[in-house]
Amino acid sequence: MRKMMLVLGAATLTVPALPSVASARDGYYHGKVWRDSDGRLRCKRPNGTTGLIVGAAGGALIGRAVDTHGERATGTIIGAAAGALVGRSIERSGYRCH
Repeated sequence: MRKMMLVLGAATLTVPALPSVASARDGYYHGKVWRDSDGRLRCKRPNGTTGLIVGAAGGALIGRAVDTHGERATGTIIGAAAGALVGRSIERSGYRCH
């Protein structure tokens, strides 16, 4: 019964996402590169969210390991903030339009 409820829950979460993916395909967008109404070449670039999350998690772990005195909250917070900024900038700079 539990497995069936998990499958049903997963199916209900994926069904609303399907029409939004289909509506993104209008006449101008064909993959990661397209031309806008002025004829300029545009590309879909990552916004850096994944790098931000991964960088924050990694930075928090490193900051906690470096700060060995006291309760370690300061090192964790500073490490998470620095890791988030670095991870976001790395993900956003790694893509070029072709």
